[in-house]
Amino acid sequence: MEGRLLARARAGLEETRSANRREENRRREEIAAAIPEIAGIEKKLRLHMTELVGLALGGQGRGAEELKEENLALQARRAELLRQHGYAEDYLSPICSCPKCRDTGWHEGKICECLLRLYKQEQTRELAPLLRDGAETFDAFRLDYYSNIPFAEGQRAPRDRMRTVLAVCRTWADGFGDGSPNLLFTGAPGLGKTFLSAAIARAVAEKGAGVAYDTVSGLLSSFEKERFSRDGDEQSDAASRVRQLMSCDLLILDDLGTEMSTAFTQNALYTLLDGRLRAGKKTIISTNLNAEDIAERYGAALASRLRGEYEWLEFLGRDIRAQRKERR
Repeated sequence: MEGRLLARARAGLEETRSANRREENRRREEIAAAIPEIAGIEKKLRLHMTELVGLALGGQGRGAEELKEENLALQARRAELLRQHGYAEDYLSPICSCPKCRDTGWHEGKICECLLRLYKQEQTRELAPLLRDGAETFDAFRLDYYSNIPFAEGQRAPRDRMRTVLAVCRTWADGFGDGSPNLLFTGAPGLGKTFLSAAIARAVAEKGAGVAYDTVSGLLSSFEKERFSRDGDEQSDAASRVRQLMSCDLLILDDLGTEMSTAFTQNALYTLLDGRLRAGKKTIISTNLNAEDIAERYGAALASRLRGEYEWLEFLGRDIRAQRKERR
């Protein structure tokens, strides 16, 4: 797991623990005022615990069985008093939001699913550049911006084509998992590629998966800073970002083809995409390039990876931003 996000996830778990402790204290104060006898019972139980520790260390005192029987009697009396006053019998029990790890973040020697869930939430929190206005949902995708008239004889009309693309994206998000294919969105600017990427990101993140978003230029900048930066903090932040992009459940990469192309950036991009494929991690790429442009710009190795390991969805139509201006 990426250290910076894991630290934030642990901080979130600590906030949960602190909130639970505050609630426990509030309940004790409430019961002490409402049922004074219970305060005495709690004090005796703490004294018995001290005696038990002393016995375990070889000290003298009453036998463990006698202490156990008295503890059980005190606990039964406490439960009876709580019940008589309309409280649940476990009202004063320790509060844990996760019964598996008891809010420690670890269960059976492994990271607990509660901490993993918080970690993925931290990953998703960084989707702000993609989820700009909160309207990026499948239901909000406007097919009326796409013409019912084919561009050429024998072709499907853009609206018909985009209805299929929308259905594929919705089904893909609903069934997100190990068997999901990688996706590549191709088409001219302003046809809804980023919008549907955001709708998928929102739906997948709501399932609890870790989703990350970046432009290809931003991704390659992180690779370059990790490799070449002489600023320690900048290099460390870049390395953390690269680990996040390599390990998240779903990575959405925007604007393939707009970055400056060098031997280093092409190698970094191939390394990322190949590593995610080998790890079984899912990726969605958006580009204005067609298949021939990609092969010419990135070479046979990357083009072959994209052609063989990604499902291509072509976006057709007229620039939606231009249409909106016309409709004003």
